[in-house]
Amino acid sequence: MPPAMAEQDGNAATPSALALFASRLSYRRFGDEDLRVLEAALSAGADVPALLATRSAARSLLQASAAEAFAFTATGSVLDGGTSLVVADFFARAFALVGDVESCLAMRYEALLLRDAKYCNGLHLQVSRQEWLTFAKDSLDNGFYTIASKAFANALGHIHPSHPGHLDSANSIEEKDKINDITGLQNLAKSLSAQHSVQTQSAEYMKRRASGVHEKDNFQSEKPRLSASSMFRLGIKTRNIKKLLHSQGRNLGDLKQS
Repeated sequence: MPPAMAEQDGNAATPSALALFASRLSYRRFGDEDLRVLEAALSAGADVPALLATRSAARSLLQASAAEAFAFTATGSVLDGGTSLVVADFFARAFALVGDVESCLAMRYEALLLRDAKYCNGLHLQVSRQEWLTFAKDSLDNGFYTIASKAFANALGHIHPSHPGHLDSANSIEEKDKINDITGLQNLAKSLSAQHSVQTQSAEYMKRRASGVHEKDNFQSEKPRLSASSMFRLGIKTRNIKKLLHSQGRNLGDLKQS
């Protein structure tokens, strides 16, 4: 049984349909019938809190199962080639059902890359420009700007003329307009990605700075207070050390010049 589902054992609020779905996943069942079982599980709650709990449990289950399934691909096991494509498509649809937009887009991207790499010459599995464009727009709309930029670049790659004179045809103006539109969206995605990166870095910097100030205040409040005479002696000692270091540095410079 997948690890995410194991955490749900003993929880009476977990619908039996979700347990059935988890069991099917454990046997690597990735088909339409399994998605119908998931749909049944997501509608089995008695009230809104139960439905939300089931959706959350299903989301965790799918995330763990997807990672486990693709781990087999990485190690060169059973899942490769067409099987990997089926699995990516299955999890994309499953994540869509549970409302996990980020994971859904990740699986769709995985499927598109697999098709582009393995079936670039296939008539039925070859990725079209419109598929890349639709995925790019979905990623852009949901705030995944870096992926959107890459997808727009792939869409542009499917527009380039396959032979000289293509852009001199009757459709050349229309094609150029499409290129300009996609390029504009790609530039927007790049700009938003850069802004998001700056905002993230700024937020992290401010967080670290606030944490550092807090730690500094704690340190200063916790360290023992020195008496006036002790502070005076410490000041003299510090000044003497600085003078000594300055003198040593000057003497070293004189030796180098001599």
